[in-house]
Formats: sequence, C-alpha cells, structure tokens
Amino acid sequence: MRKSLFAIGLLAAINSVQAQNVLVHVDDAATTYVSKGTLVYSGGGLQMKGSGIVENHGNFMVDGTSTDSFKTIDASNVNKTEANGGGNFVNKLNEPTAYATYNTNSSSATPAYTYGQLFISGIPQTNITGIVDQEYRAVNHGTYQQIGLPFYDKTASTLSAELGKTFTNARYSKNEILAYSNPTVVSMNVDITTKLGVANPGTAYYMLGGLGLDVSNTTRTLKGRPLTDIGTTVTLQNAGNGINFGTGGSATNMYNEKYYTYLQDGFHIGSGGTAWQGNYGRNIYQFSNPFLTNIDLSQIAVNEGATVGDGINLTKIQGVRLEVSGVQTASSTGGSGGTGSSSYKFITYPSGVPTGDVDYTVVRPMGTFVIKLLDNTSADTFNFANLRRFNYYSRAASTNYSVAANKNSSGTVKQLGVIGLDANGNEVARTYYVVYPNGTTGHSTNALTQVTLSSGAILGTFEEDVNGGYDNNYTGQYWLYINEANEFNFKGKNIKLVNYDLNTIKSYKFEIRENAQLVADGTHALSTGIGFYYKAANGTLQQAIQGGVTSATNAEYDLYYGEPNVVLATTETKSPSRTVVIYNPAITNYIVRFDPNWKKADIEVYDMSGKLVISKKAVETTRDFVIELDQQIKNSYVVKIVSDKGDIVNTKILK
Repeated sequence: MRKSLFAIGLLAAINSVQAQNVLVHVDDAATTYVSKGTLVYSGGGLQMKGSGIVENHGNFMVDGTSTDSFKTIDASNVNKTEANGGGNFVNKLNEPTAYATYNTNSSSATPAYTYGQLFISGIPQTNITGIVDQEYRAVNHGTYQQIGLPFYDKTASTLSAELGKTFTNARYSKNEILAYSNPTVVSMNVDITTKLGVANPGTAYYMLGGLGLDVSNTTRTLKGRPLTDIGTTVTLQNAGNGINFGTGGSATNMYNEKYYTYLQDGFHIGSGGTAWQGNYGRNIYQFSNPFLTNIDLSQIAVNEGATVGDGINLTKIQGVRLEVSGVQTASSTGGSGGTGSSSYKFITYPSGVPTGDVDYTVVRPMGTFVIKLLDNTSADTFNFANLRRFNYYSRAASTNYSVAANKNSSGTVKQLGVIGLDANGNEVARTYYVVYPNGTTGHSTNALTQVTLSSGAILGTFEEDVNGGYDNNYTGQYWLYINEANEFNFKGKNIKLVNYDLNTIKSYKFEIRENAQLVADGTHALSTGIGFYYKAANGTLQQAIQGGVTSATNAEYDLYYGEPNVVLATTETKSPSRTVVIYNPAITNYIVRFDPNWKKADIEVYDMSGKLVISKKAVETTRDFVIELDQQIKNSYVVKIVSDKGDIVNTKILK
C-alpha cells in the first residue's frame, strides 16, 4: 500500500519542465515522499515551488550540467532566500534516537541509523539557489561541538535559531564559532556575520561553543544552499609547515594560546616518535564532509584494483582520526587553558587496508575527520566529490566507484578487536591487535599502524618485546589503542592486554576482521588457517572467535596470533603502572602524573653522582607533583616513585 501511495504521490507532485534548466518540478502545495531505501534520480535540474515539498527519507540524486539548476521558488517564481527559504526539500532522520550507533561496515548488515541524502552533481554553485533543510542529531561533544556546515552563503548567525542557543564573537565563552586553519595550526574565530562556504571552504572543520547546546536530545534542523561538487579537490601540503611550536609546545599562536594546550598527535608517538619533535603536530589536516551524502574514506590510501576508483591514494598517510567526544576546556583566559579530547576513533592504512575502527570509514553528512600524513613531501590531492556514497558501508578496492557502488574484498590484514563490556553488556572500551606480512614487531618508527592511548584509558595493550610480553623499555612511556606486529616473526608470541578497571569492565567481546571485513560469527581460523588466541594468567589457551564473549576475570591477558608451540604455566604479574614523568612547559619543569589507581606515593630524585636531591613521602596522587629542579643546572636525574602498594616506577630526566 505504501508503494502505491508513493507512486501516486510522484505522479501528482513531479512534472517534467523543459524551461529554466529544470527537469523536475514539484508544484505549490504538492508533497513528494521518498521512502527509506528508495533512490530517486533526476537527470537534470530540480525545482520546488511555494509550499511544494520533497520529504526525503531515502536517496535523491540530481545529476545535472553547467546549465541546470537546483531551485526553491515562491509563488511568484522568485528564488527563495535565507530569510524566507526552507521547508521545500527536507532530509529526514529515520531513526533519530539512534544517532550514537555507528552502522556495521558490512553489506550484509542492516543499518541501524539511516537518513535522507541529497546528491547534486555537475551543477555550478551559482545555479544552486535552493534551500535544503538538513535534520541533525549527534553525540554531544562537550565544550565544543565538532561539526561540518555543508552550505554556501549561509550567515553564521542563523545557527543560533537553528541550534537553540545564541552564538557570539567572544573567544573562550563557549558561545563562539571556530574554524580550524590547517596551515597555521590554530582554531580561528568565525564572526557571526560571516558567510559560511564563502569566507571558509565547504570542507572547513568547525567547532561550535557547547555552552547550552543540545544536539542529542532534540532533533535540530539546519537550512542552507547545498555546496557544488565542482572544484572540491584540495592539496594536502604545508599543514604546520614552518611553525615553531617551542620547547614542549610552549610557543604561542596568534591568539597567545600555547600549542601544548590543544595540539595532540597520537599517531606520531605510536610510531616511535617523540612529542614536539620532528613531525609531531605537523601534516595534520582537519576537514568536514562538505556534502549532504555520506563520504567513504576506506580507499583513500589504497592503489585500487578498480578500473574507476576514487582517484585518491595518499601514499604518506599515517591515519585518520574521527568522531571525537568528551571535548573539555580548562577554565582560563589568555591562552593558559587548554582544549582537547581523549576520546577518538582511529583508522590506520599503512598495512594496505583500513585497520582499527573501520566501522567509521563512512562519514555522515556534517561529520568531521582528521588526516595525519608522515611528512610534507607528497603534495597529494584529495577529491571530496569522488568519495560520496549513499550506502552505509564502504566500497571495496576492486569495485568501480559510483555513488551506489557495492563492495567485495579479500586480503591478508588480520585484526582482533577486544571490546570491554560493562555489567549490562554495554561497550565501555576497546583496543585492537593487527598483524600482516609487512607489519612491524616492537617499538619502531616503521610501526605506522599503531596509535597510542591516553593515560586515563582503562583498556589497551603494551608495546611488545620481539620475543613476546612487555618491552619494559617503553611500558612507562605509552600504551596502545592499535598495536601491530609482523604476521610471521611474531606468530605464536604474546602481547599483553591490560584492564585497569575490573569494576567497570566485566567481560570481553571479540571482533575479528580480515582486510577490514567482519568474518562470520563463530569464525576462528582466517584465510591462512590461523586465528587469534587469548589466555589469562594461570588460565588455559582459548580460541578467540568472532562475536564470542568471555568474562573479564583477570586484569591481564595474553593475546596471540597463531597458537604458541608451548604454553607455560605462569603466575599473574603486576600490570605496568600508568604513572609517568613528563615535561610541563607551562612551568618549565618536570611533573609526575600518577596512575589513577594510586592513593599515595614516595618520590626520590637522584643526580647522576647518586646524590639524593629530592625526597617526598606520602605524596597525594590526586594531582600532579612538580619535581622542583634547579633550572640553572644542566644535569640528568633518576626518578624513583613507589606507590602505597609497593608498585615501583623508575625513569630518567635528561636535561
């Protein structure tokens, strides 16, 4: 019955028009309903008149030329404007309360979160005068909402009424609008009189002050002229080039904000780099989806086998960061406070296929993402128009590009995801172990698939020794969200999985992929005939199977790719402490940042002659401890930190 009504609605509402560069016309008071999963194709321009409406729950494709138009006009045939436009073409959310659910990246999975999408191709910006209503709902990001604004000539102040709060020009008020500048590595103020899509490109990465902003509990509607797909190719070069970040990021930007207060680069640390040295914080490109369709990032670093690919192969890519949440800003002015997040999703590509959070390779309309390149030498181009996609899963490298292309794949990159579940079965943490033929075992600048975790995370793995287990040279320096090893030289050897909060994580669920594709539920052996294994201390070796769940009875587990030749009985060891000694440029001194599980600590600092220069007992661990060293003396020191439970951390300070 619904299909019959839909067909009648189309006949009543849509007429072919040969004049005015418009092929399809929706007349005044007519309603056209595009149902979920339906594709409507117009091989020319589209026009809606008066109160005529296209309510789009599916996919609408306007495939035009330089003489075609996309228009919304009033009853007198005059183009509607920002002041009186809206309500003619509406992209609807089909499952508005499911905004926090990301769709499983599989052609066989039913998408949990769907929405109307509009694809306009080949029509120049001057001919796209129609106003589109775009429904929006998203995870609240905290003090600043990370968002794309895919509209042309839209006045920034119109966001106030649309998003239910008043935006101003006051920096640090959490009411301002910011746009990220890739070349200068700074979030620039956007005046509320600015015309979005004109002063800043449609691909700009925006941050909206989050004070009083609610985009989770209420469906918001943003209105504006869609962006053309003509001229959407950008060159990835010179992000942060020539910027002096200062010692430890202590230099200031044009707003007198210190770089260390907001600039983060987990890719650089995970691949063996040092903070604030080399390419740390450089070659980072922050973008948004400039279209009202999904875009697919799965093949952007792949030399595709398809005859018609996306035309993008970022040979120097290190990874992509996206779907930020939990953004927080320290209360301050004048640049002493900081804004950042410890909650990201990561995808890395050096293995040859996407690894990590591959369900996020499809970026929604108004979504944002960040690309990190290894260096500034490639000058690769990035054509956003070729990434558009109606489907909610990614296209395979062997499948020709089209907006509706399907996917097929095969490959040799094996990935084990360990998902921490709470007592109610909800995800609270996750981490990944990846192996492939060219993977790198252990700490190395070639371990480009790796990404680090924040010290406050509760589940992750540690850098492996080449013979298995912890590499104790790095346990006090970083731990990993994505950990890679070589498929051959590390076969049957263990990496260490550590759970720092058994009160929260009650079980583990296994997610297994090969070449980014989920294997069938119950699968253990992959295409090589080899699979992943896990073992608790004093436990027996168990096969990890896709979709399998096991109780989190121990703080520490061993993960293997390939069954070890001999599994020796072991006693449970203490998990490495997350207590670290780091340099704080704000006070030009070193600090001790304590493991969240520590209550008290004793701290001793020795110079290289063995002389005790600092000794503190029963130090409170709820805040950082400042190691007050004489700044005039250039010396090296050994720091010994002992917790109230006897955990010991030894490290060096080299000045």
